[in-house]
Amino acid sequence: MELIKTAIDGLYIIEPRIFKDSRGYFFESFSQREFDEKVGKITFVQDNESKSSYGVMRGLHFQRPPFTQSKLVRCVQGAVLDVAVDIRKGSPTYGQHVAVELTEENHRQIFIPKGFAHGFAVLSETAVFQYKCDEFYHPETEGGINIMDDCLDIDWRVPINRAVLSEKDTKYHSLRDFCSPFVY
Repeated sequence: MELIKTAIDGLYIIEPRIFKDSRGYFFESFSQREFDEKVGKITFVQDNESKSSYGVMRGLHFQRPPFTQSKLVRCVQGAVLDVAVDIRKGSPTYGQHVAVELTEENHRQIFIPKGFAHGFAVLSETAVFQYKCDEFYHPETEGGINIMDDCLDIDWRVPINRAVLSEKDTKYHSLRDFCSPFVY
């Protein structure tokens, strides 16, 4: 796997080595040994999958301490715009985001460490999205930043009149009104 650094410390794009021939392709979607060597020692404990249609926007989610999560995400069918926002107090990139298109063709993944809010928008007719987490889901610690927060300046690449949002995701506070439990 090739590790691509982003503009935000600790946030990485992962590009697998893909082997193609007349039969199709093969690649390792995850290797604990290689991940430990290149990213760091993290033990993933839960895999999740969602299927969504065009315009669905999910996020910007995180879990509060003591059950914070790092995630390794990928799109196995279709295309999504994946976004991670730095919400670590004291970080030189606090409030900044990285947006990466993840598709079934590019096989890219993004590693999102603890201290980031995460979300995605579906750009294709449908998309199947998978992610590994290093902590189990704890609904009582669930948190978020409003996915439509103007001060984040995220171009979700979905026209607002075509966006499909959950009520919960639009009721979260804006970053300006958010008191982050994460420290850089």
